[in-house]
Amino acid sequence: MQVLRGELRQAEPMARHVSWRAGGVAARAYFPADVDDLAAFLRTISAAEPLYFCGLGSNLLVRDGGLRATVVFTHWALRQISVLGAGETNITIYAEAGIASPKVARFAALHGAAGAEFLAGIPGTVGGALAMNAGCYGGETWNLVESVRTIDRHGVVRQRAASDFKIGYRSVVGPENEAFVAATFRIPRAVDDPGGEKSRNKIKQLLSKRIASQPLQQPNAGSVFRNPPNDHAARLIEACGLKGTRIGGAEISKKHANFIVNTGGAGVTKAADIEALIDLAQNTVREKFGVELEREVRIIGERG
Repeated sequence: MQVLRGELRQAEPMARHVSWRAGGVAARAYFPADVDDLAAFLRTISAAEPLYFCGLGSNLLVRDGGLRATVVFTHWALRQISVLGAGETNITIYAEAGIASPKVARFAALHGAAGAEFLAGIPGTVGGALAMNAGCYGGETWNLVESVRTIDRHGVVRQRAASDFKIGYRSVVGPENEAFVAATFRIPRAVDDPGGEKSRNKIKQLLSKRIASQPLQQPNAGSVFRNPPNDHAARLIEACGLKGTRIGGAEISKKHANFIVNTGGAGVTKAADIEALIDLAQNTVREKFGVELEREVRIIGERG
């Protein structure tokens, strides 16, 4: 039997690991040393054991009752990034699931690629970006994906082509019970910008825009809802007069109505406060406009 090299914790507070800084505890948490160690760990878990993968927790709400499950944290170890090839028209970059998306944007710019700058505006990891086809400022993750590596409940690692997945707006459907451990991105070469200066300047502009328009100084999980066709969730929520609405320590941001912020910090604001505001926004927009807002954020766990 292979000796595990990662760290296993019991009763791990998830508020430490999600960007909302709220929520209950996970029964078990595993921090793998690398992909091989993760595979070895997964082979020790019963098929009946509920299992979740978590990166930076930037798109996740864990209910106050916590998780009777094991959570695997990828960003502690799955952080390799490298250039696999540099052709005349494309740069091929390999990035593991635990790498923060903004790092991929900067790495691509540094190596003469253009077209990945939007990743700087995505606060999560590569794994999360792959799982939901994250995007912003006109770019989407899977537009750059050539192939991915996945791992299943039995610790089997597979190489899969992008064509193995059905991709939509903030939606990815693929083989069941497989989690992403890495991706290979094919990004256009910046022919007129070999040093990446233009790409780096574009990243700076996008980050300045993000800082100006989003409540980044308060704990949040990014956009709560997907934008409906030909409209914006923020516009609908604001038109309902919900900006600034509070429940407990949670608030629909005064700066951006599609953000819910934690005003009280860990231990003060409850996940239930945040979820109540999510429900309020959905119900109010439905009643006033007949539009069903779909969540971008994932809600898991048991109610407290």
